[in-house]
Amino acid sequence: MQMKSFLAGGAALVLVGALGAYGVIVGGFVPVNADTRPGPIETFMAKHALHAAINRLAPRAADPVAPTQQNLLAGLTLYKQGCAVCHGLANGHASMVAKGLYQRPPQLASHGVEDDPPGVTYWKIAHGIRMTGMPSFGDSLKKRQIWELVTFLKHMNHLPAAAQSAWKLARLSN
Repeated sequence: MQMKSFLAGGAALVLVGALGAYGVIVGGFVPVNADTRPGPIETFMAKHALHAAINRLAPRAADPVAPTQQNLLAGLTLYKQGCAVCHGLANGHASMVAKGLYQRPPQLASHGVEDDPPGVTYWKIAHGIRMTGMPSFGDSLKKRQIWELVTFLKHMNHLPAAAQSAWKLARLSN
């Protein structure tokens, strides 16, 4: 009898907690605006879920695209078209779009992904990151193009002369 009371009390506690959480959510008390910092629970859940998903799903293969001048310039062109508005150019300054996003996108000229495994960078570009400004490019770019982007990002801090010059001269499109 004592065990039944304990279980019934536990079930009631879970039900009250679930109803309370539901009320907070549907009552509009969860901040969803991009200019409010997330709370510790949201931050913990998002961070750990992202890292666990990447560890499980990111390809482990080496980058199949060689860092040739041609491939690096192709990656730079793709970067200017789809990434620079959020992740910045060689000057490391954030655009108005980047300043208005939450999560704040890293400015890759100063906080790059050169030390990340290529598969992790590939996965982030191909699939995006939910509840951030990072879109999925898997349906708009070919696999080869995503790998060209990965190659550029992996080598952006030590580009050969022509690619370095193009990177320093890159501007956002209007």
